[in-house]
Amino acid sequence: MKILFVHQNFPGQYIHLVQHLAQQGSHQMIALGINQLDQNCLLSNKLQYFRYRLSRSNTNGLHPLVLETESKVIRAESCARAAELLKKKGFIPDLICAHPGWGEPLFLKAIWPNIPLLCYQEFFYNEHGFDAGFDSEFEDTRDWQSKAKLIMKNAYLLLTLEQADWNISPTHFQFSSFPENYRHRFSVVHDGVDLNKAIPNNSPIPLTLPDGTTLRSGQPIITFVSRRLEPYRGCHIFLRAIPNLQRLYPEAQIVIVGKTKDVSYGMICPQGEWKDFFLAEIEGRYDPSRVHFTGHLPYDQFILLLQLSACHVYLTYPFVMSWSLLEAMACGCAVVGSDTGPVREVIHHGQNGLLVDFFSSTDLASAVVELLNDRERAKAFGAAARLTVERTYDLDICVTRQLALLDLVASGSIIG
Repeated sequence: MKILFVHQNFPGQYIHLVQHLAQQGSHQMIALGINQLDQNCLLSNKLQYFRYRLSRSNTNGLHPLVLETESKVIRAESCARAAELLKKKGFIPDLICAHPGWGEPLFLKAIWPNIPLLCYQEFFYNEHGFDAGFDSEFEDTRDWQSKAKLIMKNAYLLLTLEQADWNISPTHFQFSSFPENYRHRFSVVHDGVDLNKAIPNNSPIPLTLPDGTTLRSGQPIITFVSRRLEPYRGCHIFLRAIPNLQRLYPEAQIVIVGKTKDVSYGMICPQGEWKDFFLAEIEGRYDPSRVHFTGHLPYDQFILLLQLSACHVYLTYPFVMSWSLLEAMACGCAVVGSDTGPVREVIHHGQNGLLVDFFSSTDLASAVVELLNDRERAKAFGAAARLTVERTYDLDICVTRQLALLDLVASGSIIG
């Protein structure tokens, strides 16, 4: 099969799929993206990767409601030009796999109108029941202008949904965000977790953090992971819980993984960075010597940290679920998560972890300390969490389902 992959930051969610296709050895794969390919991804030399350049920047003075749409059109235009060059060189794919999050696939059907398009759909923005309006502390006033922003944010997604022959979404919660009249052209298949890498370890080696602190097995280590520290992933709730955590369990080592500058989702901090903004709130009420910010960790150190963790905290708005939660579960972590839709899909309260009100830093601290004090219960939760991932999110199972879906879409056997 000839497959074209399109992802701004390729390989992104396609990394495991591409690796398995390369192992099969019978496919021609070409990928388009903007960013330089990460050489640590260990992609096969059977895949050809081409970068496309943006031809222009946003228009000065453009109406703010159409600024994001214009950005996506600019990317789509650049991607289409790169696709046109591939076509002129004789490449005709049997299937296009594209992530529409940044707009790239908008015009690919204009290049190859008869080629099936399979889109990786992460999230559709809704006025109620999801991230919008969830956290009033960091939301614009819920007036018609806020609704207008959501309408325009979804404009390009609706165009992509119209063109896609089929769609794939990683979780049922994310799938549920999309309009009902498009759901008949969706499959829910997760990217998968490599259970040979994310594994429990009863005797993990010590880990020295960037600040020089050495963590050892058996210590009361609390972990919190987010790509970037931002309210969307509950950094404000977790940081506000630190004084209570330390009052209830002074010996705890609190380790926070993630970049501390900028945001991945949601509004930027109005004063500096969110980390400093919220730490200022609790200044003088906590012991900073037992709070460690690591920044980004290499994957092997990240997994080792999870293996050392006595309790892992995961908080999120009703939004896209992070891979890190499933990796923590796969490592046998005892998880305390927010009682929000994406977390409830994998953590069942009292069975494989604990759920708390997203907004209650007091409840969060109490639940974490409960597991630090009851190591047998924490161990049981960790074992059940690992089993949850094995049953539903095992990489081999997920990729097998993805490969089957690719065949069905490419052959036209599955029709929306």
